[in-house]
Amino acid sequence: MPLSPSGRPQRPALANSRQASGGRALIACVVISLALFTVSSRMGDEGPLGAARGAFQTATSPIRYIGATVSAPLRGLGNVFTNLTADQATLSELQAENDELRARVVELEEDAQSAERLQGLLDLRDSNNLQSTAARIISGASDSWSSTVTIDKGTSSGVSAGMPVTASSGVIGQVIDSGLNTSTVRLLTDENSSVSAMIQSSRAQGMLTGSVTGQLTLTLIGSDESVEVGDVVVTSGLGGVFPKGLPLGEVTSVESSPGALYLDIVVEPFSHAESYEEILVVTSLTEEQQATAEDIAAADAQDQLGSSESEAGGETDGQDEQDDGAPEGDETTGE
Repeated sequence: MPLSPSGRPQRPALANSRQASGGRALIACVVISLALFTVSSRMGDEGPLGAARGAFQTATSPIRYIGATVSAPLRGLGNVFTNLTADQATLSELQAENDELRARVVELEEDAQSAERLQGLLDLRDSNNLQSTAARIISGASDSWSSTVTIDKGTSSGVSAGMPVTASSGVIGQVIDSGLNTSTVRLLTDENSSVSAMIQSSRAQGMLTGSVTGQLTLTLIGSDESVEVGDVVVTSGLGGVFPKGLPLGEVTSVESSPGALYLDIVVEPFSHAESYEEILVVTSLTEEQQATAEDIAAADAQDQLGSSESEAGGETDGQDEQDDGAPEGDETTGE
């Protein structure tokens, strides 16, 4: 080994030799890589390089699978650690965002239900050609012995006492009092409620009346009429108050007592005021919505038949009682 003038070995020359060898090796690797890349690009997966690459991937796949299996729990622990170390500000922000999204979902659901109810009212108005004004129910009855609701329309909107009120599924009642901006509606189930009605299928006419218990009954339907459970009851148009053909309810019970002139019919209303917010107040009737002359004649004939049968029954009962030596009974009209 050559020595420097001071007698020490000359190491820098050896270091320079090693650096030159390393540079040449790097250049050789780059050239070989470029050559292999060029050959692989031209030959694709069908050449020897593609086959060698496939064999290498096949040979190392178990190692990769084992590595993925081992690292999965570690990644899970890393996620848990990250969640546990999240600062309070981040958690509070996520909670606020979640609350906002939940409130938005509720709001959208409410809007969707409101739109559906309004669409139902529009369909009812259009299908029956109703002259009406829309209103909202704002409160229920203030006492326990009447069935009424308050709506947010009054005389300033053209609403007056006597006007029918209907929801999308059917009639709910009639306006009995109007202020400037609010009105009181008596519901069908109120004991003072009475609406001219008829069985939609048979056209048999009667009166739909409420009761103290809230049960609806269809009266004045002769015992000879054909009425079945499930029959639909609609307004008859008699009296010129309610438009003809508006749905009222469905027959749920039909009974005929021996010797009775009329059937005992129980009706379930289609509309319950507590289930609705938006309603229509019918402000006027068209000619086609009123009872026809034929309807009026049929109703008169039905009343006369009922009266005749009632009088005949009373005379027979009286004669029987006289024959038995008992006092003559009072006549019953069934009205």
